[in-house]
Amino acid sequence: MNSEAIKKAAQLIHEADSLFIGTGAGMGLDSGLADFRGNHGFWKAYPKLGNAGIEFTEMANPMAFVKNPRQAWGFYGHRLNQYRQTKPHAGFDILKKLGESRPLGYFVFTSNVDGQFQKAGFDPAIIAECHGSIHHLQCQDRCTGAIWEADDLQVEVDTENCLLTSELPVCPECRSLARPNILMFNDWGWIGERTEWQIAKLNQWYHRTKKMAVIELGAGIHVPTVRRVCESFNVPMIRINPGEPQVRSNNDVSLPLGALEALEQIYSEFQTLNNRS
Repeated sequence: MNSEAIKKAAQLIHEADSLFIGTGAGMGLDSGLADFRGNHGFWKAYPKLGNAGIEFTEMANPMAFVKNPRQAWGFYGHRLNQYRQTKPHAGFDILKKLGESRPLGYFVFTSNVDGQFQKAGFDPAIIAECHGSIHHLQCQDRCTGAIWEADDLQVEVDTENCLLTSELPVCPECRSLARPNILMFNDWGWIGERTEWQIAKLNQWYHRTKKMAVIELGAGIHVPTVRRVCESFNVPMIRINPGEPQVRSNNDVSLPLGALEALEQIYSEFQTLNNRS
């Protein structure tokens, strides 16, 4: 079953003039990153929060920075350190090669805030991060609309208790608490200008394309932003997801595989097609 689907996926990319890449949390699993969507994985990664009955939606929430800023920054600081230390898996390089092989190039749309595409060598100008980035900060009180890079921020975390032990990050303008520039649950204070600029660049690229291929990796149904965007182009798409591979029609390709495994197989078939042409 997968063999024919792999061939069809490779053919769709081979015939396209451009490649739209959409990714969710499942894209990072092969790099060893956890998927915090849902309490099961969240509590497994942070057992102290599970013992206290704190849910993922409570922690990934701007009110967490009001109620207990050291705990909120314990969670996000741990993630920041983890993402900085993680090496993107080989599937990122395969996606980059596939995208660069298309005459009109490619664009990445991701709900991940981990910065793994940039770390894998992708041009930041062709990445849209719809939920923001943990590698950028903003003022919790929105004293200005400023967004700044977190490159100089060094955080120390008591991982067992999920508590920040170093100094709390502060806004350089008003000296109140700084928070990650990430769109959280029930978040009316997120500053979205950086993401809006990225989406504008994506739209400019899209209007130059004529026959686009869409490949979606690891995007779930619980936060369906990426799935909806990938489906919105109304072209045959490749959906790679081991748990939720359902597609709209027979024109689409469904691959119930992990991202790296699927990409390795697609790229092998893609190279065969190139050798024939």
